[in-house]
Amino acid sequence: MKAIVVTDQAAGMAGVKLVERPEPQAAINDVVVQIHASGFTGDELTWPSTWTDRVGRDRTPSIPGHELAGVVTALGYGTTGLSIGQRVFGLTDWYRDGTLAEYVAVEARSLTPLPGDVDFAVGAALVMPGLTAWQGLFEHGRLHAGQRVLVHGAAGVVGSMASQLAREAGAYVIGTGRAAARQTALDFGAQEFVDLDTDALEDIGEVDLVFDVLGGDIAKRSAGVIRAGGTLVTVTGPTEARPSGGRTIDFVVEPDRAQLSELVQRVRVGRLRTNIGEVAALDDAVAAFNRTERIKGKTIIRVHPARGLPKSIQETRKAASA
Repeated sequence: MKAIVVTDQAAGMAGVKLVERPEPQAAINDVVVQIHASGFTGDELTWPSTWTDRVGRDRTPSIPGHELAGVVTALGYGTTGLSIGQRVFGLTDWYRDGTLAEYVAVEARSLTPLPGDVDFAVGAALVMPGLTAWQGLFEHGRLHAGQRVLVHGAAGVVGSMASQLAREAGAYVIGTGRAAARQTALDFGAQEFVDLDTDALEDIGEVDLVFDVLGGDIAKRSAGVIRAGGTLVTVTGPTEARPSGGRTIDFVVEPDRAQLSELVQRVRVGRLRTNIGEVAALDDAVAAFNRTERIKGKTIIRVHPARGLPKSIQETRKAASA
């Protein structure tokens, strides 16, 4: 099968290659999925799990990518809950070969049925951003209606998802970013926007929750605008930033079938949109990942060509271009 592999951590994105690899086999409780669409984030090349196994042994050449949407083609011994031919999407294990390939072996418990009216590219784009936003807001941030939420990077892949979910939950959403991101952030649900280059973050007043994807000085400054007892949630790793009398939580996203089901149902009825910037073929993935210009939105790799878009996706795109 065709697959993207990485072998040299020092080479970064320049070390990404398209090669031929053996097709994976389904172990106990696994399924093999023919991948139709895959998501990828460049940060994966900084993760230890991309390069070593759980006991620190080199596991290169490894296949990156951990977000997928596709069709089940084989079941491992003892696997239940899924069937051959079923459309699925989900998040794969960090320490196993990933989804930038024609096939992947993945634990069945990490996959969720993908409704037939949701395009594979949309399913793949929903996985990591959707789960990250959901877990940050509701599990760790304990968000509820009436709260004020500050979402950093509100025009980005994760921030745009967090803004939509927070607003739908009844929160007042303040988004941040650079000046050029203002309209995108507002389009994705922010009710107010702070330009981090020119506006004073401290002028927004107190908030109950900060959802942070930037870290560093921004996280430290954000702690100062959180009301006493409020929460700072970050995906950028441990930080010394602490709100007065409150909590700071850094977390790593985890697979969750129930949460993915909630997210995809929102997509189906138009209450949630993914933020896709580019869709490229697997043969063109190396070039897509090594672009000199910055692509707004998430890059999705279309591994197996789609046979036309489902009607609901066609209608969504027509409405967006009208």
